[in-house]
Amino acid sequence: MPTAPRVRQGMTLGLVFGAVLFAGAASGAWGEPIGSPRAPSSSDGLRGADLTGADLSPQEARQLVGASGDRWAAYLSPQQYRDFTGGRYPGVGLSVGRSADGPTEVAEVLPGSPAARAGITAGERLVTVDGVPAEELPVTEVVSRLRGGPAGSAVALGVQGEDGPVRELRLTRAELAAREVETDRPRPGVARIAVHAFTEGVADQVRAAAAGARGVVLDLRGNSGGLVEEAVGVASVFLDGGPVASYQVHGEQRELTAAAGGDTAVPLVVLVDGGTMSAAELLAGALQDRSRAVLVGARTFGKGTVQQPSRLADGSVLELTVGRYRTPAGGSPDGTGVQPDVPAPAGDEDGAETLALKVLDGLSPADQEPAAP
Repeated sequence: MPTAPRVRQGMTLGLVFGAVLFAGAASGAWGEPIGSPRAPSSSDGLRGADLTGADLSPQEARQLVGASGDRWAAYLSPQQYRDFTGGRYPGVGLSVGRSADGPTEVAEVLPGSPAARAGITAGERLVTVDGVPAEELPVTEVVSRLRGGPAGSAVALGVQGEDGPVRELRLTRAELAAREVETDRPRPGVARIAVHAFTEGVADQVRAAAAGARGVVLDLRGNSGGLVEEAVGVASVFLDGGPVASYQVHGEQRELTAAAGGDTAVPLVVLVDGGTMSAAELLAGALQDRSRAVLVGARTFGKGTVQQPSRLADGSVLELTVGRYRTPAGGSPDGTGVQPDVPAPAGDEDGAETLALKVLDGLSPADQEPAAP
């Protein structure tokens, strides 16, 4: 990777494990959010520390992203980064996913959004974005282009249904509200908490949703990652301190640690699938390694890398991969994903949820193993 000049910025950005921009949608891998779009405050005191910012112009930063060979590198304008970590964002209302060597597909469409009004449906192929073939772009760049302008700006998409012609569409971006956490009660005493992305305040929402429940199904399907401190905060809801993950930056080992006082007794099942990425994999792997939860579903995406944001002089942000994280047992999901304890049939969301409830039935505070110290 080219070496860029760096200056000290004294900023508080932390780390990002992936990028959700629903992108970070409920059941897709990447896009713009239903939940919201995608660092940590950990025991090493990283948050609030002086982080290095690249002394580059926005044009140079974009060129660096393109030339770096880093598939997860990204450039975000000041507004994009505020949207990225906050609760509202400009976009067309679709999330996209891409398997290792497969096409870029629409994973989910937000009801009432510009994409929905244009007739785009989940499962269709996203062929081009503003005339550029989607397969030639990193997924982060596809997401950036989908969100790339303010509300009222336009983006041109080429969309293709199964064996059908490519439809050329011009969509006008709108300001969309994020819904990262959704909760329902599939049966008395059981909370199903779907977390679509880790943006600011998600851990507090999960804590509130889990309060008083006699059993919890934590649904991380389609969660493409986000702010690591929020993922660690969700781990802290169900762990009483101890390791969540570790990573190395420039040879220095750093630890992410859960806060003390979490509920280690309530039965917990975590739903995962191929759209579970990044910080969501970190969380799922930690709960599995700590014997705190049973994972149900399909193998996760396999993104175990860490991106460090650096602020440019104009307030925009450059994200570059700085390392890989490991779960408490020392494994890395990068390239391999996290394997569920109980596999569920692929593509059968309702079946996976039914199976998760059956697994939850087999757990009780008396039966469940305590979290590993």
